[in-house]
Amino acid sequence: MTESASPRTSTPRVTVLGMQPGDPPFRLVEIDGEVVRAAESITDVLFTAAAAGITVHDLDDPEVVRCVGGDKFTWRPH
Repeated sequence: MTESASPRTSTPRVTVLGMQPGDPPFRLVEIDGEVVRAAESITDVLFTAAAAGITVHDLDDPEVVRCVGGDKFTWRPH
């Protein structure tokens, strides 16, 4: 199911925004709507969530983590 096809019932606590140019490229991470970090990998996202007291059991759970501008595997520009 695509993001646009799935009904969204709540706002996720963790949002991973699209790729940003840089050396290395990165994605901004929001926790509860506030940008808190530039992440270079999904591991950075998990560490950031844990530091904020958020346990992520399933990266595919849209109630907890939402990836914008690419999925959890998108960490380099095309």
